[in-house]
Amino acid sequence: MKKLIACAWLLMALQSYGQQVLSKEEYTPLFNGENWDGWYLKIRSGDPEEANRVFAIEDGMIHVFKNHPDSFNLNQGNNKTHGLFYTEKKYSMYSFRFEYKWGDKIMNNFDQFQYDAGLYYHVYNDKIWPFGLEYQIRYDHTKNENHTGDYWASTVQMQWYADENGRAALPKNGGVTQEIKGGEHLAKIPKVHHALDGEWNQCEVIVMADQYSIHKLNGEIVNYATDFDQKEGVIGLQSETAEIYYRNLEIREFDQFVPANQFFK
Repeated sequence: MKKLIACAWLLMALQSYGQQVLSKEEYTPLFNGENWDGWYLKIRSGDPEEANRVFAIEDGMIHVFKNHPDSFNLNQGNNKTHGLFYTEKKYSMYSFRFEYKWGDKIMNNFDQFQYDAGLYYHVYNDKIWPFGLEYQIRYDHTKNENHTGDYWASTVQMQWYADENGRAALPKNGGVTQEIKGGEHLAKIPKVHHALDGEWNQCEVIVMADQYSIHKLNGEIVNYATDFDQKEGVIGLQSETAEIYYRNLEIREFDQFVPANQFFK
């Protein structure tokens, strides 16, 4: 009986700790809205002056491709403005939040990938394109189809869960283990998604080292994966095929592991 009471007390304590951790709204801004303190820029051409043209700071936001023509280098295979702005610090267990919206300009290999950008994390090689996991930011206007929240995982091995239609589903919602593969892993169809309406999307990635990550879009869990072969890395946001705005970049780090089911509630 004493053992049962002790086990029950321990379970209650762990649950209480999990709720306590999740109740702390201690997010720290990662971008100060004025300069690139804490970040560095990298584009395919290696030109630092062009990188500062690609990633312009405007009204406290990052305005990608502000300084370029409405149509630039379209489908020429000359994508020197592909790139990312990266954190100088590596992160392992955290929640990272940001907002984005699309502009009007189209760039580079637009016809192949439509409106395309992304968030990279667990980056362990910052080449263009980097080695790490990607929270895809993409909208296919030819099909009116959202791809924001997809995983792109060609350089990090992971376990993924999907439904019979090949879209992400949590195990508790019928998602089953999929054969390990690289490339795209489709998010579930979100209830709310802003494409070309000029509205902001709210994005969140919850990462627990090499154990799991959760992709959220406008408050909804849209993707989930586990068992990575990387446990930390820098974070980066992309310039790719279209004008895009980023704002409200912030992070909350965890000093202890939090089980995924605490975020599923």
